[in-house]
Amino acid sequence: MALYPLPTAIILNRITPFTSRFFPKPLSSSLSASVAAITSTLPQHLSYGPSLHKGHKTSHRNSDEESFTRVFDITALRVPAEQCFSLESRLRGHLLNWPRIRNIARVAGDDIDDDLKEFIGNDNTTDDETQTVLERRIYGKGEGDGEKMCSVLYRDKLAKTFNSIGYVKFENLAKISRPKKKKWKREEKEGNGRKRRGYGRSDMSMVEVVEEKGSGDEDFSGLLGDDFRRRKWNGSTRLLLLDERYANKGIEEMPEAIKAVLKEHNEESTRLSFEIVRCKLTLLYNYWQMNEVLAVLLPQGMIVPSAFETVGHIAHLNLRDEHFPYKKLIAKVVLDKNKPKIQTVVNKTDVIHNDYRTMQLEVLAGNHSLVTTVVENGLYFDVDLAAVYWNSRLATERQRLLSCFTNNDVVCDVFAGVGPIAISAAKKVKYVYANDLNPNAVEYLERNCVRNKLERKIEIFNMDGRRFIDSIFASEKARPITQVVMNLPNDAAEFLDSFRGIFRNKHADKQFTLPRIHVYGFSKAQDPEFDFHEKIRIALSEVAFEVQMHKVRLVAPGKWMLCASFVLPETVAFAKLTL
Repeated sequence: MALYPLPTAIILNRITPFTSRFFPKPLSSSLSASVAAITSTLPQHLSYGPSLHKGHKTSHRNSDEESFTRVFDITALRVPAEQCFSLESRLRGHLLNWPRIRNIARVAGDDIDDDLKEFIGNDNTTDDETQTVLERRIYGKGEGDGEKMCSVLYRDKLAKTFNSIGYVKFENLAKISRPKKKKWKREEKEGNGRKRRGYGRSDMSMVEVVEEKGSGDEDFSGLLGDDFRRRKWNGSTRLLLLDERYANKGIEEMPEAIKAVLKEHNEESTRLSFEIVRCKLTLLYNYWQMNEVLAVLLPQGMIVPSAFETVGHIAHLNLRDEHFPYKKLIAKVVLDKNKPKIQTVVNKTDVIHNDYRTMQLEVLAGNHSLVTTVVENGLYFDVDLAAVYWNSRLATERQRLLSCFTNNDVVCDVFAGVGPIAISAAKKVKYVYANDLNPNAVEYLERNCVRNKLERKIEIFNMDGRRFIDSIFASEKARPITQVVMNLPNDAAEFLDSFRGIFRNKHADKQFTLPRIHVYGFSKAQDPEFDFHEKIRIALSEVAFEVQMHKVRLVAPGKWMLCASFVLPETVAFAKLTL
C-alpha cells in the first residue's frame, strides 16, 4: 500500500485583475483602484467547501475562463470498482461533500472492455498465469508454447482456416476485426497539440491521481492504452474522494472507519488492494455559480446582482447605478452561466413613462434580437420587447386570475397587450374581447391568437381604453360581459369612471348581468390596500360596495402592486351622466 505525502496547507491566492481581459478599453483609475482593493481584504478564515479564494490557480491561462480554474489537493481511497458503492454508504460521513461534485471518481487507464476481463484473471490467478493467458490471446502462443507469432500473422493464419459455416478455430475473429465501440470519453488537446483521453472529467470538474513512479512499476501503456503508465494493472478501480479535512493527514491520522476498511480488505485480497492516494480536484469555470464569479469580479461590499427576469431567450436586468461601470462584465457572466437558455442580456435604462408601456432597453451581451417566444400555461406568445410590454413575474398572478373564471364567462380585457390573459382565458371561457392601444401589441396579439388556434374565440380591438369600454357595453351585438380585466397598474383606476352609466340607455326592468371588475394599481402608502380602495371609490363616485383586495407583489421598497376585485354597483351602471 502506497502512502503519498500531502501538502501541509492550502494556499490562498490573491485575486488577479480579470477586468483587463473582459473590458477592451482601459479602465479609469478609480475603477482599477476599486478592483485592486479586493486583494487587500481577503477573508482570513474560509468556510467549508470550495471557494475561488481557496486552492491553486493554474499556471497556463489561455482564456478568461481559465482564470477561474482552481486546483484542490485532496486525498482519496482507491478501491475495486465492484465494491465502491457499498463502501460509499459505509464511509459516507468521511467522504467529500461539496455541491455538484460526486464523491466517486474513475481512475484513468483502469477500465477495459468487459469481454477482456475473463482473460485478465481474478484474485486467485497468479501473475504468471495471467501473463500467459494474455499472450495466448494477443499473440496466439504463450510461455512454453514455442516461438511466439506476431498478431498480424496470427490473425492472417486464422483467417485462412474457415469453412462454409464460419471460422473453425476462432469464431470471434470477425467480431474483433471490426472497430471497437468507443466508450464515452472526452478528448482534450495537450500543450503539444496531441489529443488526450480523459476519464473522471466533466464540464465542471476533473479528478487526477498524482502518482510517483517507483522502481518496481511497469509501463503497460502499449497494452492497455496511452493513459495507462503506472504500476501493473490490478483491476478496475474507483476513487472515493475523502473529505477535505483529511487532505493533510497521513494514514495514522485517518478516522477509524477508514483504517478498518484498509485493514479488512487488504487482508482478504492479494490483487485488488485498497490504498490511500493523493489526488488533484480541478474545478473549472463552469462549476462556479454566477454569484460566486461576480463576487470575485466586483469590488468588495458591492451588492451582487443575482436576480433577473427571463423572457424567452432574453435575460432582463435591472442594474443599480453602482453596477453601471461593470454592466458589460455582469452581462457576460450572466450569459455564460445561463447558456443555452439565455442568448441575450439586456438592461432597462429608464422607467416606463409612455402610453404603450414599452421599455428602453440596452443590449449588453449576446445577440441583439429582442424578438422571442415565451411559453406560459402551455401557450406560445411571440414578444418583441422593443415594441411591446411583457412581465414574466406576473405569471403566477395571471394564473390566479384565470382560476376566478368559469366556462360560462365572457371576458373583456381592456389592456390586453400581446394577450397573456386574453388568450389564456380563451381556452377556458366562452368568449373574449381584447383591446390595446399599442398597434404593435395588437399585431402580436393577432399573431398569438392564430398560433394557439384560438382566433375564433377572441375579438380584437385597437383603441383607447375609455372608448373601448363605451363601445363594447353599448353594442347590441356584443355578448353580455361577466368579467372585466384592467391590468394597467399605473393608470387603470383612472379609467373606472368610464363604467358610470354604461347601462343608462337600457331598460331597467330588463335583466342584466353586472360585470365583475378586476383592476390593478400601485400604492406607496403606509396602508396600500386602504389607499387603493379610496382611489376606486373616488373614480366611481360610490362608497357602498364591497371590494376584495389582493397584494400581488412588492415592486420596489415601499411600493405595492395590488389587484382589486368587485362587482360593478348597480347605481354606477345605471347612473345618469350630468353635464
